[in-house]
Amino acid sequence: MAAIVTYLVIFTVISSALAYDPDMLQDLCVANTLAGIKVNGFTCKAEGNVTEADFFFDGLAKPGKVNNSVGSLVTGANVEKIPGLNTLGVSLSRIDYVPDGLNPPHTHPRATEMIFVLEGELDVGFITTANKLISKIVKKGEVFVFPRGLVHFQKNNGDKEASVIAAFNSQLPGTQSIAMTLFTSTPAVPDNVLTKAFQVGTKEIDKIKTKLAPKKS
Repeated sequence: MAAIVTYLVIFTVISSALAYDPDMLQDLCVANTLAGIKVNGFTCKAEGNVTEADFFFDGLAKPGKVNNSVGSLVTGANVEKIPGLNTLGVSLSRIDYVPDGLNPPHTHPRATEMIFVLEGELDVGFITTANKLISKIVKKGEVFVFPRGLVHFQKNNGDKEASVIAAFNSQLPGTQSIAMTLFTSTPAVPDNVLTKAFQVGTKEIDKIKTKLAPKKS
C-alpha cells in the first residue's frame, strides 16, 4: 500500500507540472456543477459552502463490477466526481479487467495518461501519427505512458483479473472510443463514409452497429 501511495504522489506531481488545463488563479475553485455555466471549466462554488466532501472520493478503493462485452470497466475520479479538482489540472481513473478483457482503442483529447499496474499483466500500446505501434507487456508495479491524443489500448491476456490506476494531467481528460464514436454517434455517421473508410459493405457496417448499440433495459 505504501508503494502505491508513493506512485500516486509521483503521478500527481508529474501531472501538475505538465498540466494542459488553464493555470488556477486562486487557492481553490470547487466546481459548481449546478450552475449550468461553463467557461472552459466550471464556475466556482461560494467558498462559504465548500466542505471536505468536495475534495474526497472513495470510488477507486475497490474493483468495479465488469459487466459488458469488452471485459473492462473504467471508474473515473475526475472533476465530475471530485468538485475540488476544478482548475487543478489532474485526475485519476481505475480500470478493472476480467480475464481476456479489453479497454478498446480510444483517445483522450485533453490529456496524457500514465498507468500504474495494481494487479495482473497487460498488453498495452499506442499508435503514433506515423502509424507506428509502440507496445509492451506491463506487470504489477510497472508504469506505462500514453501520449496525449494518440489512439491506445490495454488488453488483459492473463487468466486472472487485472487492474490499473491511471493518472491524467487534466481535470476532465475526455475519452473517445474509436468504435463507439464511429458507429454509435448521434446523428449517425453516413454509411457511405464508413463503407468507404473500412472498405466493406453496408451489411458489415449494420452488423457492427447492431453489436455496439446500447442494450435496452
